[in-house]
Amino acid sequence: MADKNGFFDLSKTTLSRRAALKGMAAGAGLALAPGFVRYSQAQSSAPIRIGFQSHRTGIGAAYGRWYEKTSAAAVKAINDAGGISGRKVELVIEDDGTDPARGAEVVNKFAKQHKTDIVFGTLFSHVVIGSAPAAGENKIPYFVVSEGHHVASTKLNRYVFQPGITDVKSQIQSMAPWIAANAGKKVTQIFPDFAFGYDHRDYLPPALKAQGADVIAQIAIPPTESSFTKYFPQIPAETEVIYHVMVGPAVLTFVKELGEFYGSQRPQLFGFIDSLEAVDINSPGLEFLDGSHFWEGSPRYAQPDDSAAQKAYRAAVGIDDNGAAVGDPKDVSAAAHMFGCWETLYVVKKAMEDAGYKGPEDRAKLVEATEALKEFAEGPEHPQGPKTFNGKIHQCFGIQNISKVEGGKLKVVHKTKIEDGLYEPEGDYTKQAL
Repeated sequence: MADKNGFFDLSKTTLSRRAALKGMAAGAGLALAPGFVRYSQAQSSAPIRIGFQSHRTGIGAAYGRWYEKTSAAAVKAINDAGGISGRKVELVIEDDGTDPARGAEVVNKFAKQHKTDIVFGTLFSHVVIGSAPAAGENKIPYFVVSEGHHVASTKLNRYVFQPGITDVKSQIQSMAPWIAANAGKKVTQIFPDFAFGYDHRDYLPPALKAQGADVIAQIAIPPTESSFTKYFPQIPAETEVIYHVMVGPAVLTFVKELGEFYGSQRPQLFGFIDSLEAVDINSPGLEFLDGSHFWEGSPRYAQPDDSAAQKAYRAAVGIDDNGAAVGDPKDVSAAAHMFGCWETLYVVKKAMEDAGYKGPEDRAKLVEATEALKEFAEGPEHPQGPKTFNGKIHQCFGIQNISKVEGGKLKVVHKTKIEDGLYEPEGDYTKQAL
């Protein structure tokens, strides 16, 4: 059952086991409709309880809602296929307000009050960084779907993993050659003034320098800013490419004001889809984006070469060919990020089964089993594409998509290879004590 904001109210779920397991198949045996069921302790095997740290409120709310829908759909698919080692999976959800301090409180609540097996789901990097110490102190595995380089930097702790979505350093390294060859050599960056934005600030200049291009200006904007016109005069006149990545509820205002500032005479634009995630690309005032390019993790719009697994995944999470909620074209998804929830839950399933996980007493075994993973093949469990996993830095590596705005849609024009984003590890979590 969903509330008026589209979030799942798990405390009021009353579906029977029979009703919950009755569903429509969506290619490769996946369920079409997202859902959730709380399984009774009276069953022969108690459910595996996953603490979902959700951005239900705050600047990450649009992402949080779709992360929750995707996770509910993945849990349904996993349960319909027999669960994890024959045990059903249960999501326990707490709102962290997209706030670091509250995030730490939520992790503590999962560990001490709800006594969940793991914690999962966090996106915004400052919340991950603020919450990670609590995961380490409670020795509870913390699987994030965040993109920031904070996990792979090995500056957090051994209980934190990012196995279902690539990090910014890898993404930038993969795309820099295309940007330099196709968009321009003189680049101005616009990025959010917090940890996620700092990854872009720090890793884009050297990646472009290696391709014979230069970042000539960097403009940091608070993620809570509501108007952006005052920042645009800082863009140097010689700029050939504006590389933009913004987040939060004002992203539509950001792209509209950027268009108003330049009119038809603008530099080339290369944006991370974060600047337009969960926003209708056909919103009034965004016509100037036609011909510009965006990074996408998983494409918002269905593509002609979509695999059967990709089609089944889209059906299971409930998005149409335009990346909006089925039956509601105004409810645009966070498609470029939310796939990471689906894929991470299947990584958790694999690691728990490898570890012979039975309960919280096996958390150390779960950590070691996750670190031992190497590759994830493209398919129903990993519809975005194939990935490799480096257990030393707890980070996966995969493909990236560069899409062009054409006719009010995003068309993928370039896919990177896994090896394009590989880099040398900066440390080794496996050397830390459990």
